[in-house]
Amino acid sequence: MKSPKAESPTNLHASLVQSLGLAIAEGRFPANSVLRLDELEAQHNVSRSVVREAARVLSSKGLLESRRRFGTVVQPEKSWNLYDPEVIRWRLASSRRLEQLQSLNELRGAVEPQAARLAAERASWDAGSELVALAARLWAAGQRGDQEEFLLLDVEFHAAVLNASGNAMFAQLQNLVTEVLTGRTQHGLMPHLPHHEALQLHVDVASAIQRGESAAAHAAMSRIVEQSSEEMSQIWSSSHDGGDTPPAASGKAGT
Repeated sequence: MKSPKAESPTNLHASLVQSLGLAIAEGRFPANSVLRLDELEAQHNVSRSVVREAARVLSSKGLLESRRRFGTVVQPEKSWNLYDPEVIRWRLASSRRLEQLQSLNELRGAVEPQAARLAAERASWDAGSELVALAARLWAAGQRGDQEEFLLLDVEFHAAVLNASGNAMFAQLQNLVTEVLTGRTQHGLMPHLPHHEALQLHVDVASAIQRGESAAAHAAMSRIVEQSSEEMSQIWSSSHDGGDTPPAASGKAGT
């Protein structure tokens, strides 16, 4: 009988990064507390090199800092790279996920409507037509109640608008938007069936971009983000008033 394969150093390191990142985001290791590498080595049954590599990765994301005479110190949240996709995921997995989602939605509200405005001014007719076709597929997935397909198309739609803006810095924020859209679904803040208004707003954004109507594109995208924030708050309140179970999947929400 074959003995089980030992987990590779790469997998051990990735697992430890995830474990420590989640613990720091949750506050189990408060800011300015010192992590003892020898204790982590014993607790997680890994080598010192694995612990050091995990600490190096977390330091590169701003969660830890190595200080002479002190050791490895947990950093306050203001020092973290809050745009890092893993940091976003860890914060979304914490008990403060609604606060994180609201913060990210506020950023979306500052960026995505302006991206839609610029896309209406700069995107080609073909790019606008592709957005209209994508909005139609998004509508169909929402009407079918195909949540997995809907999420994939929603991510693709918002990334396409950011790219169509012609602003490379806006385009690089698509990973952040992806984490928001994915995170709210994974954490029960996105009911199964999208609201009709949300589906129509995506069509309105695409149509306005295709027609070159910048003010209409800005207004429709602003409403998408506002509606998303309002409904996430409502779902959170409902689930916590009635216990830990999210509302039934037959509810409706924006995107």
